[in-house]
Order: sequence, then C-alpha cells, then structure tokens
Amino acid sequence: MGRLIVVEGLDGAGKRTLSDALCAALADGGCRVARFAFPRYDADVHAELAREALYGRHGDLAASVHGMALLFALDRRAAAPELRAAREANDVVLVDRYVASNAAYNMARLGEDVDGELVTWVHELEVERFGVPVPDHQLLLAVPQAVAAERAAHRERTEVGRARDAYESDAGLQERTGAAYTQLAAASWLSPWTVLDGAAVVDTTALATQLVA
Repeated sequence: MGRLIVVEGLDGAGKRTLSDALCAALADGGCRVARFAFPRYDADVHAELAREALYGRHGDLAASVHGMALLFALDRRAAAPELRAAREANDVVLVDRYVASNAAYNMARLGEDVDGELVTWVHELEVERFGVPVPDHQLLLAVPQAVAAERAAHRERTEVGRARDAYESDAGLQERTGAAYTQLAAASWLSPWTVLDGAAVVDTTALATQLVA
C-alpha cells in the first residue's frame, strides 16, 4: 500500500512547485508516484460549482461556510476510489491540497480554532461519512501571507485564466488561514505533519527520503 502524502499551504505558497520537485525526487529514488490536486475544478461538478460561486455566481452560495465546504468535500468523495486505486498501484500518492484545506479555510472563515465544531464536522463528514483515505503524512508549506499574496498576484498577471477568486483576494482570510494551518500541524490533525519554510529552498531529495523511510 502506497503512502498518501499531502502538500498544504496558502494560495501562492508554492505547493505546485514543491510537488513538482518532490515528485521528481521520489521518482529519482525509484518510487512509483501518482499525483492528484484538489479542488478538481475541471473534473468534478461539485468543484466546478464551488469555483463558480467564488467568482460571484449561484447567488449567496459563496457566503455559506458549510455549503462551500460540502462541495469541496464531495469532490474528494468522488475521487476516493481513484485515490485508493492509486495507493495500491504506487509507492507514493502525492496530493496538492486535501481535507485539511477544508478545515483550515473554514476555521478561518468562522474564527474558530482546531478544537472548534467546524474541524470536528469536517472530520465526521469527509473521513467518517465519506470514507476518504486518511493521509500518512502532511507537509505544510509555510510562508508569510504577503509573500503568498505577491506570488498569487504574479500568477494572475502571467497565467491565462488565473484571476484570483474571492478566497485568494481576501488578505485577512489568507492571514487567518495561515494561522489555522499552524494549529492543525501542531495538533497532528489526521496524521503527522512537517512544516517547511516556503520562503527558503527545500531539499526535496532529503525530504523524499524522509517520507518513504
């Protein structure tokens, strides 16, 4: 059974860049690697609806914390069979964003902490009811909110179709979400976590060795 490794962090933290480098390092070390990224905006109707809501469609849907969280959770529920199959066929399944993103962003939206009702609800919904695979290890790519915001703004300027959505453009929400991720990591929520300095160069070769040891 392959290990399920998740990369978490703010929008603009550098998750895709880290995932690319880590995937290469794992492959260089002889590991079979499968990759997933959530939300699957172009592959799942629930994620598609959530994206549209974040750009102002579907009335007041985006204002509903639990409504948006449920859509993102349903995306992962739909992908769960693929995730399980990938774990059977590979040494590592590397995921960009997962269940903890639902907990972190919505903790931040409600102003709750890791012991609050929202985090309990996310666990009950995604893990207990939907049965999504639980991570073996989670990586938090921690960067100052201002750094993440500048990276997101650069991506918006340079990549077609990457205009920032309502979450990405809300500096206060991003700041609170960063703090929420820190709480989740400190509590070892769902699995052990490793916190990485997203403003520094990550030694992905050493990290890959650590994750499969």
